[in-house]
Amino acid sequence: MGDIFVTASTKPKPNSGLTAAFVSKAREPGKYHDGKGTGLYLRIDKAGRKQWVQRVVVGGKRVELGLGSYPICTLAMAREDALENKRMVRNGKDPRVERNKHKGNMTFANAVDRYLEIKLKEFRNDKHRKQWRSTLDNYAMPVIGHLSMEAVMVQDVLRILEPIWLTKTETAKRLRGRIEKVFDWAIVANHRKSDNPARYKGFLSELLPKPEKITKTRHHAALTLKDAPRWWDALARRGGNSARALQFLCLTAARSGEVRGMTWDEVDLDEALWVIPADRMKAGREHRVPLPDQAVKLLRDLPRLEGSAFVFFAPQGGMLSDMSLSAVMRKMQKSEEQTGGVGYLDARSGRPAVPHGLRSTFRDWAAENGYDHVLAELALAHTVGSEVERAYRRTDMLSRRRAMLEDWSEVLNGQSSPSN
Repeated sequence: MGDIFVTASTKPKPNSGLTAAFVSKAREPGKYHDGKGTGLYLRIDKAGRKQWVQRVVVGGKRVELGLGSYPICTLAMAREDALENKRMVRNGKDPRVERNKHKGNMTFANAVDRYLEIKLKEFRNDKHRKQWRSTLDNYAMPVIGHLSMEAVMVQDVLRILEPIWLTKTETAKRLRGRIEKVFDWAIVANHRKSDNPARYKGFLSELLPKPEKITKTRHHAALTLKDAPRWWDALARRGGNSARALQFLCLTAARSGEVRGMTWDEVDLDEALWVIPADRMKAGREHRVPLPDQAVKLLRDLPRLEGSAFVFFAPQGGMLSDMSLSAVMRKMQKSEEQTGGVGYLDARSGRPAVPHGLRSTFRDWAAENGYDHVLAELALAHTVGSEVERAYRRTDMLSRRRAMLEDWSEVLNGQSSPSN
């Protein structure tokens, strides 16, 4: 099988090497060189399986080192291992010998550290990084942290999961997945020969109750459409940046984190446009938000804090906490109850409405009033349609979304009916 090089239409910029996108999409059998000077290349066989291989010269002889299979071993992980192997060769060592020395000696705690050195670079915000580490530290480390990767068995993973599988099912599911990924890395990095003890299908699935049988999806409590004008009027009478942020969130159908992290350099008031960069979006793509007139007025009336770039800054000058908007809604609910009212309750669950539920309220209104499905989903920054459909849809319907949000603003202010 001869070497194959990507075409000019798909190949990244010269000397930039392979890209994660290309590695994911490549299907034609052959060898695809990374071009980073480490001898790393991706080999694709006739069955479509992808394997990372590295060519190095050890003792005057050229040898090939297997670095693992894709997607378990990502491009970043393969580059990291290839670079480490080159360093060994430069220091007169044989990577094959050095790897064999350490087989069976790596503990789970060591493996987590090694894996997270690479994994944490993928996350866009610090909250996710802390969650990954904290779940492993709190639940897995006390049980298997000291064990070698080869010594951990299915029964050990069960000892971690069983105490929380019924009471904290969502946490347990995420924890199991994270443990599984650490072992996947250890297997392709030759630190474990046995099967993955945290694998669910065919392993833990036979020993634990199915998650969907013991938990029910709990949706965010939403404001009803008939309560929206009354709620909006009460919110407008409240002071403080958290209340203004909540108003802005509702007007734009944005997520709490997007609003709280909003900076003035993302906003063009003259164009009535807010552009959220890709690294702050859940889908990892830039999102343009057309601002209705009331949202622009709200921003123009806001005070600015010298030294803080945040639009809705906290009292200390930093970003508002993730609980600040929720606190406003809790206080509004309590105020209603104290005056003998029922407050602002979700029609299905009967629970008090929460900030994220306001997006559902907007979506319900759009559906009730006949707005195009794609238009409404784009306003919520959801991924709509297949990859092919998205490739052919070259517009984000900005002007139509602007008109829709203007109509939504009128509903909130009681200037038009919530439904036709």
